[in-house]
Amino acid sequence: MPFLSVLRGTLCTLCYFLSYFTKNYCLQASLLFQSENILGEGPLWHTARQSFFWVDIDGRSFHEYKWPEGTIQNWQLENRVSLLVEHADGNLVLGLQGGLAYYDLATSTLSNLLEIEKEITNNRTNDGACDPQGRIWVGTMDRQCRTGMGSLYCIDANFHLEKKLNSVSVSNGIAWSADGSRMYYTDSPTQEVRSFIFDGQTGSIAFEKIAITIEKENGSPDGMCMDEEGMLWIAQWGGFGVYRWDPLRGSLLDKIDVPVPQVSSCTFGGKNRDQLFITTARENMSDDDIAKFPLSGNLFISQPGVKGSPVHKFGQK
Repeated sequence: MPFLSVLRGTLCTLCYFLSYFTKNYCLQASLLFQSENILGEGPLWHTARQSFFWVDIDGRSFHEYKWPEGTIQNWQLENRVSLLVEHADGNLVLGLQGGLAYYDLATSTLSNLLEIEKEITNNRTNDGACDPQGRIWVGTMDRQCRTGMGSLYCIDANFHLEKKLNSVSVSNGIAWSADGSRMYYTDSPTQEVRSFIFDGQTGSIAFEKIAITIEKENGSPDGMCMDEEGMLWIAQWGGFGVYRWDPLRGSLLDKIDVPVPQVSSCTFGGKNRDQLFITTARENMSDDDIAKFPLSGNLFISQPGVKGSPVHKFGQK
């Protein structure tokens, strides 16, 4: 049966090459900067400065990576900082433990703007973003991740604070569809991304559906961002990667492999908004864990072949 033997050999060879090329052409993240953050988070692309900002929450610091030169600037703070958004004037608004603050990049001065749950001493701010109308949305959480202790807030340009959701555990990724009709949001322990009908004029939200459900073996949904095609890129804590999802169909489309378990957030940037910047963490990892995954807490980058949606600024008109 020489024909069958030849056919079998040909099929085996074909399968080998298919597996080889599939493995080697999957999306991979590359090391961008060895930051060794405890809890890297809050990535922000600043178009005017052509730079990438991020925070180390438990390191109580934020940082700037000038693109593409790679020069670094660091700022140390007294409080935990979890969120950076660009102000309409080009400076930064920071989410801190206890509220929001304005940071003047030219003078390195910090000014308090608004208190948020300052009286709940074990709570802190976590992830957030600006909506298309220039309002800040920011969540809070218990520092020991106790269930239902946090909330989701919206702050307008006049610093009016409105609670939008309560009984949140670990408030994380938030993003808006390109047409502004939907808001996507995750409370990480639920393993879900929820879709809300969004009214841009009033800022009101109405629960629509569970858009995405993530299996625990693929990690938990953390920070996320939207691309120009309306797909969500979700950093999945414990999932060794950033995953691309279709929020309308709830289907998984792609994955960027990251060589560390605690992948925390991502944002598009670069001159053409086609680079994906990825933050990671080494929080609560043992010495053995660090030895096994020594790149934990560093910054990574990938070029996924699609551009990101524009980033909104606080107070923009």
